[in-house]
Amino acid sequence: MRKKKLLISLFSLMMVIVLSACTSNDEEASVEDTNHGKHLNEEMNMNEDNEGSMEENMNGSSSEGEMNNGSMGNGHMDHDDVVSLIDSTGENELNIPPVLKSDSNKGIEYTIRAQKGETEIFDGVQTKTYGYNGSFLGPMLQFEKGDTVKINLINELDENTTFHWHGLEVPGNDDGGPHNVLEPGKESTIEFEVTQEAATLWFHPHPEGKTSEQVYNGLAGLIYIKDQNSKKLELPSEYGENDIPLIFQDRVFDDEKQLNYKATANEDGTVGDTSLINGTLNPKLTVDKEKVRLRLLNGSNARNYTFKLNTGDSFVQVATDGGFLNEPVSMEEITLTPSERAEIIIDFSQVKTNEEIALVNEDGTTLLPFEITGQTGKNMDIPDEMNDFSVTEEEKNLPVTKEIELFGMMDHVTINGKKFDPERIDFTQEQGVTEVWEIYNKPDMMGGMIHPFHIHGAQFKILSRNGEAPPENERGWKDSFSVAPDETVKIAIQFKNKGIYMFHCHILEHEDNGMMGQVKVE
Repeated sequence: MRKKKLLISLFSLMMVIVLSACTSNDEEASVEDTNHGKHLNEEMNMNEDNEGSMEENMNGSSSEGEMNNGSMGNGHMDHDDVVSLIDSTGENELNIPPVLKSDSNKGIEYTIRAQKGETEIFDGVQTKTYGYNGSFLGPMLQFEKGDTVKINLINELDENTTFHWHGLEVPGNDDGGPHNVLEPGKESTIEFEVTQEAATLWFHPHPEGKTSEQVYNGLAGLIYIKDQNSKKLELPSEYGENDIPLIFQDRVFDDEKQLNYKATANEDGTVGDTSLINGTLNPKLTVDKEKVRLRLLNGSNARNYTFKLNTGDSFVQVATDGGFLNEPVSMEEITLTPSERAEIIIDFSQVKTNEEIALVNEDGTTLLPFEITGQTGKNMDIPDEMNDFSVTEEEKNLPVTKEIELFGMMDHVTINGKKFDPERIDFTQEQGVTEVWEIYNKPDMMGGMIHPFHIHGAQFKILSRNGEAPPENERGWKDSFSVAPDETVKIAIQFKNKGIYMFHCHILEHEDNGMMGQVKVE
């Protein structure tokens, strides 16, 4: 009975908000038309058309599911009131994804299978999961700049999927977006040349309307690219020893320790209270007294992470999504939104063996405790110069040719007032030509939320945030970045290959709800 009264109250409150928003649309439009002029009539029509469905959401099962999950405050997830994660007890040594071996002795050829399976995440319990070449998550793929890579793709699931190469510069037909569907039991092969510099990338599914659930169930894997520059830089590079991949994800498990996505899904982004790193529950990382390189990937559906050390000590960032920074940047914390990556180095050589040190989230939640051995590792200096990345004067002075407006909440999310239509091309761009895109996050009736924005098939440069130069740790190649409410970000982007590529919010539920568009490169 109390739940019913609460639902009625919430419904009434939402109706007041919706009606107030509708009566104020004319005033809002006049202000916004003056300031931005970005598809407002379409958005106003969308708000009117969707009033009924918003009411249904208030009465429907999704809202009830959110309440059962204790995430009522996250119905509109502004990331200021997100359920906290449970501290890692550090009882399990961190799992390191295996390195996938080539099928051929004459070149780089991999076979990757999307599979169902069961995984012992909790002691003595088999949880139903998805994985690549295994039951949960996937292996690490190694490429080198200049390689010709062949990948055999096999779908062993009971549903359609795709294989998307996040951050990889490949032709549109090989990118693995929603057009590249692989049906159950089907196989396909892609082949491409690696043309970009050393970086930490990843791969995951991208089927229309199902990305969030398939990633949530475990489909994600890593890609390491190396080049001549990365080989000569004396950075920690012993995989699994002082070069550690870290895939951060949050999940909700039911009473039977199962992943029940439909019961916990939130249209504004599904978050959980249980932290997994590389699929490991309650992980710890044992390290020697040396500098250790951590390759951070925010692989969550929606949660933002702000990583720092519990001791307050600083670390250095050496790389962004798509490559090395020109020089290391000393930081005490770093925030990554979903799909962003960063490589950081922590110096454990001066830390006492019995000192309690851990990687924590912004609220102090322990994510990854470190256990330091008494063994001294390699003593190496981080290079002062690592790359020759630059933003040219020509790029700074290019006019804006594409305007993107991110707007909405729950399933009422749009780009430029429209939801994704696989038959519609939103933009065209010429292969090899640099253009400037402007991405604006328009606040909604509840103030707005951070949208992580991703473009397929290219690495790009952030030119400015609200007219100011980006922070030092963003002055490198990027394929994803955060856009705060009422923030405008300009980027310079060039596509090396032809094809159709997605651009979208990387809150996976927003993507599935249509916050996505297409650019055709000709």
